[in-house]
Amino acid sequence: MLLLHSMSSVSARIFASFILLLSILFMPFWVSAILALLNIIYFSVYTEAVVLFLLSDLLYGIPEAKFFSMNLVSFFISILILIILEILKRKLKFYQ
Repeated sequence: MLLLHSMSSVSARIFASFILLLSILFMPFWVSAILALLNIIYFSVYTEAVVLFLLSDLLYGIPEAKFFSMNLVSFFISILILIILEILKRKLKFYQ
């Protein structure tokens, strides 16, 4: 995060999206989930995580029996997390 803080906001966002894309393609899912969560907290309305988890589900998703045989489980969970965290960020006084 220190590297991202010294960059301009647009280039930091592009760099973070590229790192998240690489983690989705080559790393275990939990690494991508942690990176996406940190990026959603750090950046305002980080919709790139939702799009990249859609890509993840389209590439690697299989129907889950516990989620009514849906393929796009991480996509829908990332949408919910994005909405919840954006609401929480607006409620916090110290968050810009």
